[in-house]
Amino acid sequence: MPQQRTVFYEGSEISYQLEQKPVKNLNLRIHKDCKVYVSANPEVPVNKVDEFVVSKGQYICSAQKKFGEMALYSPKPKQYVSGETFYILGKGVRLKVEQASHNTISSDGVYLNLCIKDPQDFEKKKRIVSHFLDCQCDTTFGEVMSEIYPVFQKYGVAVPVLRLRNMETRWGSCLPRKGIITLNKRLLEAPRHCIEYVVMHEFCHFIHPDHSKHFYAFLTMLMPDWKERKKVLDQNAVFWL
Repeated sequence: MPQQRTVFYEGSEISYQLEQKPVKNLNLRIHKDCKVYVSANPEVPVNKVDEFVVSKGQYICSAQKKFGEMALYSPKPKQYVSGETFYILGKGVRLKVEQASHNTISSDGVYLNLCIKDPQDFEKKKRIVSHFLDCQCDTTFGEVMSEIYPVFQKYGVAVPVLRLRNMETRWGSCLPRKGIITLNKRLLEAPRHCIEYVVMHEFCHFIHPDHSKHFYAFLTMLMPDWKERKKVLDQNAVFWL
């Protein structure tokens, strides 16, 4: 049974839920609700787990602060009415809803023009806008992957499959053995150079599956300014995620 434990880091109390199961390493997770979860092998003494959590105190407090800000400043759910702002590639476009005989949607870079038979049909408006944004994800992410792939082709990496998902805390993920790269749909809201960073990051996992120093050395060789791109993502995550 999971047990609730408490440690102190620089005078601050950190509560976490410990789950003991047959894992090789100590694993720390912080959920969007700021709760901390740790999994550890039953052979690891609980005092050692406590020490591990304390050693991660700065990271935990920083993450909890970030999630707290996300909850405070994150935009309210869309109502799909004229005047709402949607972000595409780092630029805001204003939704303009108009009644029409046919349902259509398009963007001129300034407005997201939604023409719909029934402007009061919330679910229909949501489906049309969501489908449009998904198509933008497919197109944009696909273009970026096609541009970056040649760098990895010479390493014997096969063309990966692109999957789209809504993810709460990650911009992307990679399954090297299955040849799959999954990108967060909300990444569409970020500037293109940030999307390029995330795609490059995931591609690098085909060569180095972990986050070792070799991984980061490889990433730096291929994209020397990745830290600056990541910084833009981190600074705006509160508003995008």
